[in-house]
Amino acid sequence: MPNISKFADENRYQVQSVARAANLLNEIANQGASGLSVTEISVRLGVAKSTALALARTLAAAGLLRGVDPGPRYVLGLNLLRLGDLVGQQTSIAELGLPTLRDLSTVTGMTARLAMNEAGYPVFLERIDGEGSIRFHAPLGQREEPHATAAGKAILAHLLDVDVRLLLGEAGMARYTPKTLTDVESLMRELERVRSEGYALDDEEEAEGVFCVGSAFFDHQGQCAGALSVTGLKVDLPLREVRQLGVTVREHADRLSSMLGGVRPRGAQ
Repeated sequence: MPNISKFADENRYQVQSVARAANLLNEIANQGASGLSVTEISVRLGVAKSTALALARTLAAAGLLRGVDPGPRYVLGLNLLRLGDLVGQQTSIAELGLPTLRDLSTVTGMTARLAMNEAGYPVFLERIDGEGSIRFHAPLGQREEPHATAAGKAILAHLLDVDVRLLLGEAGMARYTPKTLTDVESLMRELERVRSEGYALDDEEEAEGVFCVGSAFFDHQGQCAGALSVTGLKVDLPLREVRQLGVTVREHADRLSSMLGGVRPRGAQ
């Protein structure tokens, strides 16, 4: 029997207007090409016509609905095509990359993660914990800081410089540890090294005591689709071992690129 109190608690944290918007999208999706008029929306949602009109216009302004004549009647918006395509890409790449991610974790003995490139930000979709390694609190599905993470820097390195500067202007460069890069020019120089060597480092820049190495992977259009990274506790690694770890992550990222029909751009290792 369902736990009624549990569902009551869940409902308590719902935003009514957002819930109505979600219901409206589902109702219109079920109508196909005919869509719904404002009067029909009002009836189906049990709200006043003025509320129904405001809701429909708000969703239309976001591209989630569009009005068609006569009426108007509202049908699904074209922005849903873009969002659906992104979901499909993310799901397929995450699933496709799992074997490579598992192998990377096994080879390095470290926690390995796969991030998608979302407008220059790394969004982690999969994680494989290294056997016997310390488990890091690394929630999936949320944006992480591009300037302070290995995956983020690996992605930034393959954007145009002007786009990197615009993104950093939007996101800021928060300081998390004494080693965090908070100066744009210092980061731009670091990105030059990343492009040259094919891997990025997070040397206790997001969290003290934590070390990460990341490398970008590319789709069939030659665009940076995301990055693979490994995470472990910071130890006094000699430069030779750091470079070898970087090469290993880069090789696995290139393996995933090959599966996607992509290659690392010329000029990058």
